Amino acid sequence: MNQLDTLLAVAHEAIDIAVETIMSTPPGEAREKEERDFVSEVDLAVEREVRRFLERRTPHLAFLGEEGTGEVVLNSKNTWALDPLDGTSNFLHGIPLCGVSLGLISEGRPIVGVIALPFLNERYSAAEGHGSFVGTRKIAVTRPGRLSNAIVSIGDYAVGSKSEEKNRARLALSRFLAPKVERVRMFGSAAVDLAWLSAGRTDASIALGNKPWDMAAGVVIAREAGAAVFDRDGSDHTTNSRVTAASSKELVGPILEVLSETYREAESSATS
Repeated sequence: MNQLDTLLAVAHEAIDIAVETIMSTPPGEAREKEERDFVSEVDLAVEREVRRFLERRTPHLAFLGEEGTGEVVLNSKNTWALDPLDGTSNFLHGIPLCGVSLGLISEGRPIVGVIALPFLNERYSAAEGHGSFVGTRKIAVTRPGRLSNAIVSIGDYAVGSKSEEKNRARLALSRFLAPKVERVRMFGSAAVDLAWLSAGRTDASIALGNKPWDMAAGVVIAREAGAAVFDRDGSDHTTNSRVTAASSKELVGPILEVLSETYREAESSATS
């Protein structure tokens, strides 16, 4: 077993702990981190338990959790990035599109990722150079050929501070994308977006943001499934990217055109 295989096995063990915690912990009282942005007792419990496990198993690796634990070391030291419950609002409303996402980032690029969607009984995983899997079945992105044949998932609208400013681009993306694609979908979870793209359920995913805990696992899973994952200028996606877009390679050009229109419109409305 090589080092990546070993680290992937550790990630699976961590996700086992996370899923058990999600399924056994009452939601408790949700707390508002920012306006309309909630954290539950489950988020906190999962992050606490997974961090403890990883500190024991991989004490030489840094840890970054969405709920504020760990150190921010992404471009040099190898760092675990955890979203303990991606899609908290879905979870709190009984919508099963939520999950736990754990990625290992090395020099700004994820190299191992595991996503579990416990209420759908699905688990996605990948290690760089080893392919992507749902369970034990290898998966690959679709190749619809044209954007007009594509089902495209987009990230949530922004909440919290500066949400009005951030949503100029998100609303523009919806407006420019809708006439060009077969359907637009908003699942409310970056983990679901990238996992389902990787499995061929959707044809592209566009999120106008890039939080490492949201994206790390899904990005490596998508890449290993054959997707191009790129920034708004078409450059290869890293932890420094502003946008997280993923699709088969033939859709990259059309998606970049939509992103160009989107930001031109958003920047124009911001100055008018």
